[in-house]
Amino acid sequence: MDLQTKVADLFMVGPIYAKRLEKLNIKTAKGFLYHFPFRYDDYSLISPINKVQPGEITTIKGTLVEIKNQYTRHGRKIQKAQVSDKTGQMEIIWFNQPFLVKTLKVGEKYRFSGKIDWFGRKKVMLSSNYESLASEIHTSRLVPVYHETYGISSKWLRSKIAWLMKQIKTPVADFLPETLRKKYKLKEFNQALKTIHFPKKPQAAEKAKNRFAFEELFLLHLEVCQRKKAWLKEKLAFKFFIDQEKVLKFMENLPFELTQAQKRACREILKDLSKNKPMNRLLQGDVGSGKTVIAALAIYLAWLNNTQAALMAPTEILAQQHYQTLKKLLEPLGLKVLLLTGGWKNKDNNFDVLIGTHALIHKRAKFKKLGLVVIDEQQRFGVEQRAKLIQKANLPQKMSPHILTMTATPIPRTVALTLYGDLNLSVLNEMPPGRQKIKTWIIPPQKRENAYQWIKKKIEDSDEQAFVICPLIEESETLQSVKAAKVEFENLSKKVFPDLKLGLLHGRMKSQEKNEAMKKFKDGLLDILVATPVVEVGIDIPQATIMVIEGAERFGLSQLHQLRGRVGRGSKESFCLLFTPSISGKSFERIKALEKINIGSQLADLDLKLRGPGEIYGTAQHGFLDLKVASFADLSLIETTKKEAFKIFPKINQYPLLQAKLKKDKIKNIEPN
Repeated sequence: MDLQTKVADLFMVGPIYAKRLEKLNIKTAKGFLYHFPFRYDDYSLISPINKVQPGEITTIKGTLVEIKNQYTRHGRKIQKAQVSDKTGQMEIIWFNQPFLVKTLKVGEKYRFSGKIDWFGRKKVMLSSNYESLASEIHTSRLVPVYHETYGISSKWLRSKIAWLMKQIKTPVADFLPETLRKKYKLKEFNQALKTIHFPKKPQAAEKAKNRFAFEELFLLHLEVCQRKKAWLKEKLAFKFFIDQEKVLKFMENLPFELTQAQKRACREILKDLSKNKPMNRLLQGDVGSGKTVIAALAIYLAWLNNTQAALMAPTEILAQQHYQTLKKLLEPLGLKVLLLTGGWKNKDNNFDVLIGTHALIHKRAKFKKLGLVVIDEQQRFGVEQRAKLIQKANLPQKMSPHILTMTATPIPRTVALTLYGDLNLSVLNEMPPGRQKIKTWIIPPQKRENAYQWIKKKIEDSDEQAFVICPLIEESETLQSVKAAKVEFENLSKKVFPDLKLGLLHGRMKSQEKNEAMKKFKDGLLDILVATPVVEVGIDIPQATIMVIEGAERFGLSQLHQLRGRVGRGSKESFCLLFTPSISGKSFERIKALEKINIGSQLADLDLKLRGPGEIYGTAQHGFLDLKVASFADLSLIETTKKEAFKIFPKINQYPLLQAKLKKDKIKNIEPN
């Protein structure tokens, strides 16, 4: 067995638990060891029964005298146990854990850790952790608490991690250079691993976290160096001739004036395209800041230089949006624009620009000479997907197309510099003329009915349209207060807006159904579109002026800002209504920022400070790196690790363990049982 052993092959795991562990991204023995706690419960205070006090979190050690299931007056099943030691006897109570009656044996000695509280007129311990005296993992210490999923509890994870760590017979060789460990007083790997899971004191846990935070960011920067080297190594691209006259004519024929930010980004991209080294640039700008027109200019230049272009988007809706826009801009100039999506049956390979989803990789589309690849919402595509598209370019060996990646997701500057250090960055930090600021209001529960009446009047009086965004597709048993799109669609159609025409759009619908719903909304056949955040990117409906977001506190500021950007696309005044049950506290203060701030990057930086990196990009904004210990808000550590990584990378072959780590070599360091 080694660190790469699959979890299904580990003792007492098996295929059912392995499937559940995938949701926590635990697939190997190493994944277990690197599933770090996000907090610790302090059960280190050990008290005799006669000394415990209400409000204390403590551990008692005693003999189980009795345990039984009992029903409360409200029909809830509780478990009551009597435990005694030399100083006295006390009751322990659990809720809805009937299996405990069979698990715990009367007459046996156990440790119990939990909070002491009043239950009626008696002092009791509530919902305690327990274990036999032979073990000391779940009680009487700093107890790690982990991110969990259905069927996988922290207790289960603790047991498996503790067992796994005992299997490490030979210490794992530390890949962090000793010079760095000494310079920054970082714990040695084996010590840090043991301490982060089972620390004796909070200070020790903090030192272990510091070690892994440094490691995480340091490796990130090294990977950036590696990607940059791999990209530039022996790679050539077509050196595009820039016809200044035609570029100016293209800009003059646009139905709008480019902003200064757009002109600056165009200059940066034209400079890249005129080199024989492949461009690798990230274009970042808010929804509506005009990224597509810049991509259109780059595509036009590829055509002028007798090469083809491809644009890959994450969803069919967004691909079709780009198809419509680029067709309008480029076909009058003589380019043949073709759309390819999942349901594509057209075998026509005679095109100048091919636009599509990841179907571009998998379908039988063939390129004659691909000179430019544009990737939209690039964080939604893996490195392998991008590489596969480049491989289809049909270019001479060691040649690559130019790559332009784009994102509307507001990225904090520290995140951009850390994750995309191998890319040149162009930022569109101003909106085109005529784009109005969207009025944003927080709607508390008591104002919901008034808001509905206002929406109804706006739609009936002005032929305007509205989005209603719900966090879930279907109702959840565990999140009953959170609105689900299917249920809300029924509620709004029948009870709230019976006289209006409503449509439904969510991620589980078939492509054809999604396209039909969008077409109806775009053609004005629907007044309101009830949807999940699937509309976050790629929908441009000028008549849509109202964005309603249910459960706004459940979204990150960046995502709320993107959803808000779906309205305000036309000349009419637009509005964003944030429905939330929270009318005070941190979550309320956080979303309150949307009423004042309209710039995505500012909101992203604020979200980073308020919520931390682990929560910024909700499940809908997948693709961003999920840091386990480090924080993108830690500017000092980001700079330190970047400096050290850039210093070490040129001489990485002097550090074989670190080099092996980067290559993801298997290091066999766990002996067989």
